[in-house]
Amino acid sequence: MREFDLFVNGEWVRPEKEAWIDNVNPATGEVFCRVRAAGEKEVEEALRGAYEARKSWGHSLAKEREAILLKAADCLEEDAEKYIPWLIDESGSSLTKITAEIASCTGLIRTAAGECCRISGGVIQGEYPNHLSYYTRNPLGVVVGIAPFNYPLFLAINKVAFAIAMGNTFILKPSSCTPLSGLVIARCFEKAGLPKGVLSVLPGSGRVVGDALTADRRVRMVALTGSSQVGQRLAVQAASSLKRYSLELGGKNPMLILKDFDVDKAADIAVFGGYFHQGQICMATSRIIAEEPVYEKFCEVMAEKTGKIVMGDPHDPETIVGPLIHEKQCQVLDRLIEDAVNKGAKLLAGGKHRGAFYEPTLLKDVTQEMDIFYEECFGPVVCVICAEDARHGVELCNDNEYGLSSSILTNDITLALSLSEEIEAGMVHINESTVVGSTRAPFGGVKMSGVGRENSSFSAEEYTELKWVTVQH
Repeated sequence: MREFDLFVNGEWVRPEKEAWIDNVNPATGEVFCRVRAAGEKEVEEALRGAYEARKSWGHSLAKEREAILLKAADCLEEDAEKYIPWLIDESGSSLTKITAEIASCTGLIRTAAGECCRISGGVIQGEYPNHLSYYTRNPLGVVVGIAPFNYPLFLAINKVAFAIAMGNTFILKPSSCTPLSGLVIARCFEKAGLPKGVLSVLPGSGRVVGDALTADRRVRMVALTGSSQVGQRLAVQAASSLKRYSLELGGKNPMLILKDFDVDKAADIAVFGGYFHQGQICMATSRIIAEEPVYEKFCEVMAEKTGKIVMGDPHDPETIVGPLIHEKQCQVLDRLIEDAVNKGAKLLAGGKHRGAFYEPTLLKDVTQEMDIFYEECFGPVVCVICAEDARHGVELCNDNEYGLSSSILTNDITLALSLSEEIEAGMVHINESTVVGSTRAPFGGVKMSGVGRENSSFSAEEYTELKWVTVQH
């Protein structure tokens, strides 16, 4: 069985106290590798190294940071074939999903490289004669990133690459379910020649690693992708030392289908948005709200397409739906589905599971009296809700504490643009799935879906702070 060391301040190390994370393949339930877990000593070493390196890295030339990032992207691309089987076994991702994820990561790192030379300030008109007034944008210092298990490579690199590009040093805590993905990132940046102290990767428990990093006053920002509950707790911890935080949290994302849109096309879009990566995506299309004239027909077509989805071995190129990361999540889905059916919902497809494999599931006649209308499933379960008209559909979309992604399907673009202004979400996609991504667009949500935005210049703003300078000459 393969064993992996920690990456602390640019070096592969073994912790003072031997502790391991058993990396379990969710498809088989078997341990396929072991990763060393960081302890208090390794956390302190990473913090000390990042704090000491922050000034030299922060003062490095933009072209130097750009070159390292471009090299890291090349390294990931060159070694992708080696990493793909590891990442499938670790996360249960399908071959299609993980291949696309790695391709997105290389593009994202190159986008971050481009931002190195775009960090800019500005000149302000002077208040007095012979008065120069200007502002600069500067790195924060030490940044901590906490990554989730569902897109473990992409969502970690999204934080690492942009923070480093802006001149910050970075400590990454990957999910304990997918620790190997974080070490893959470390290998790429090590091969690219990243100076020591700029990056550490610390797999370990949230109590030992996550809480210590969040509480430490040397850390100036924490970037989290995770559940809303964890985000709330992190915000409270960060507030104690007035450090910044960026929170990309959960979603219960609606797709509003209006009566003029082709039902078959709508079902294709909904199947992708609802079941991609087993629905374990914060942007997953979990609530489909269809206008009454097309409601029954849509449910019929959607049920037929859902029943044809291939579930099985994630290494098989034909597989669309693989295992959930935790078998215990099946119990959560069972509870939500049972509650909905007992209150009048109809099960059109799925609803069963074996091991961590949960069948693609479709429920119709879901109402606001049911828990599943509001709760995030994080599994392959899609609900269909009937709306009287477009305005009622928007009301149903907004009746939720989450506000991450949303979708409107209609041929009336004028109406769609009007409705997009009313939907309470950080992202609105017209005639597309809720699962739309771009390394250049502002990614993030409102309400309980988070604080801050990621990608491109939006990440640059998150990972830097402004300084105002005046000169009386």
